[in-house]
Amino acid sequence: MPIYPYRCESCGFEKDHLQKLSDPPLDSCPECGSHAYKKQLTAAGFQLKGNGWYATDFKGGCQPAAAAAAAEKPAESLPPCAGGTAPCPCAAS
Repeated sequence: MPIYPYRCESCGFEKDHLQKLSDPPLDSCPECGSHAYKKQLTAAGFQLKGNGWYATDFKGGCQPAAAAAAAEKPAESLPPCAGGTAPCPCAAS
């Protein structure tokens, strides 16, 4: 849900509000009660909820299959280009 900054043109009170896109804009200032409470024109912030996007995309919780397979092999069976000591398959051709 987007987070919108608001400012009262009457008293200068400022506050960020978490609102749905379908919610109507607020117009009543919570500080002074005037109807000069306006949404500021800025890039909207947002709040992500749920469990999965961070753990799978950014936290490193999910490794690609090739990286997982390489991590399980001992260094002796890997070629030098992969950090091992085995002969390079490219040199045989």
